Amino acid sequence: MRKDKTNYYLDIAESVGERSTCLRRKFGAIIVKNDEIIATGYNGAPRGRKNCDELGYCMRDKLEIPRGERYEMCRSVHAEQNAIISAPRKDMIDSTLYMVGINVKTGDIEPNSTSCMMCKRIVINAGIKEVIVREPNNKYTSYKVEDWITDDDSLKGEFGY
Repeated sequence: MRKDKTNYYLDIAESVGERSTCLRRKFGAIIVKNDEIIATGYNGAPRGRKNCDELGYCMRDKLEIPRGERYEMCRSVHAEQNAIISAPRKDMIDSTLYMVGINVKTGDIEPNSTSCMMCKRIVINAGIKEVIVREPNNKYTSYKVEDWITDDDSLKGEFGY
């Protein structure tokens, strides 16, 4: 049986995430427009800086920072950010970003993941129209970026996602 297109792209994003150097979660992202992959990205330290897997520790783990909070303490550039950095904005207008996160400790798909508040702002400005995130069992959640504009989570005063 032929795999549906959404899970096909999510599989590619998951493969991209295997390059991640994060000790907590390995994320991979791809940007697709008109059935063509525009860019890929995974989470890891900025070019030239040591990655957490090279250092042997995660500062956020050391400080016991919960998921979705205090990203200024993270060494990594996020997968979405790296994909967006690699693509011209004109190619991202009305595109779809596919993303997969794996919990490093369990090896399982990270459920209920979405872009953090910082990445949401970048995705909005890139002109991406939809973000699709893999859930366990080849299921996925689709987020309309327009909803991130109208429901501005930065005004709620809440941490995490």
